[in-house]
Amino acid sequence: MTDAPRPLPQLKPRHFPPPPPLVQKTPGLWRRTPPAIFPPIMGLFGLGLAWRVMAHAPGLLPLEPIGEAILGATLLLYGFALIAWLSKPLRRPAVFVEELRVLPGRAGLAAMVLCLVLSGAALRPYAPVLALDLVIVGLAALFVLGLGIAYVLHTGPEEQRVVTPIFHLTYVGYILAPITLVPLGHTQIASAILFASIAIAGLIWAISLRQILTRIPPAPLRPLLTIHLAPASFIAISSVLLGHPWLATGFALLALTLFTLLIANLRWLTAAGFSPLWGAFTFPIAGAASAAILALGTTGLWIGAALLLGASVLTPWVNFRVLKSWAKGDLGAKTNAATA
Repeated sequence: MTDAPRPLPQLKPRHFPPPPPLVQKTPGLWRRTPPAIFPPIMGLFGLGLAWRVMAHAPGLLPLEPIGEAILGATLLLYGFALIAWLSKPLRRPAVFVEELRVLPGRAGLAAMVLCLVLSGAALRPYAPVLALDLVIVGLAALFVLGLGIAYVLHTGPEEQRVVTPIFHLTYVGYILAPITLVPLGHTQIASAILFASIAIAGLIWAISLRQILTRIPPAPLRPLLTIHLAPASFIAISSVLLGHPWLATGFALLALTLFTLLIANLRWLTAAGFSPLWGAFTFPIAGAASAAILALGTTGLWIGAALLLGASVLTPWVNFRVLKSWAKGDLGAKTNAATA
């Protein structure tokens, strides 16, 4: 018997792989194109149209190239983004329904369709027939999208069946059509859209106010509240085009009142920091600028100019941040976009 210590058994080294990254990279070219790229692009359309409105004010015609340049560049960007997203349902059609199950997907798809209508507004002075076709296709697509969202909410979890500001995009977004329809002479259908939009927007505002008074939205979703500003602005614009000055003035003042409330609570709105949902800040501000210029006379021109300058800084910056995140491949995971 020996007192020599026994050798310790050899332990096989184990390999512990590193944990997966919190943000997964996009699995392939355009296979996870996020709909969240479209709200800031919609903001660029609104910005270009607002500069066009500003240029039509007395003595400001030299500003016209600014709006036309923004609209031309935005059309190219939108065409690229639209092809990138459409490659997903062409690979796997079920992607469409999957996008509608998440809030950023619903907001993004609504903005994508409305950008088609705004493309018609941008092209109307140059190609009126094509512009009208784009508006008709956009309105038809918006109707289908509204049915799809209603179906997903009805068949989904009960806690998701709440009215959100995105309802304005889906069910009041038709109010963008008169911007093209009225100059092309289709005033009757534009008038029907105007008054139907007033009724639907009023209902959504009432339900949303009741919800806000009883339940504070979580910080990451608060930027979406800015969308409440958009219907008032575009109802005012359509009212000007259709010759309803008192209606236009009322809704333009409502838009400015909502904007003032949002600015007063800006720190609360942005408490969660920058996110792709900041795209919701872009198009309502541009719309409010156009509404003030068109509906509120000389005073509105100065107010609209201030809003337009602010939108001209904010909108490109938000687009840069969102599109940069898309280019890096992490925007799809951040917004839970569907994968083709």
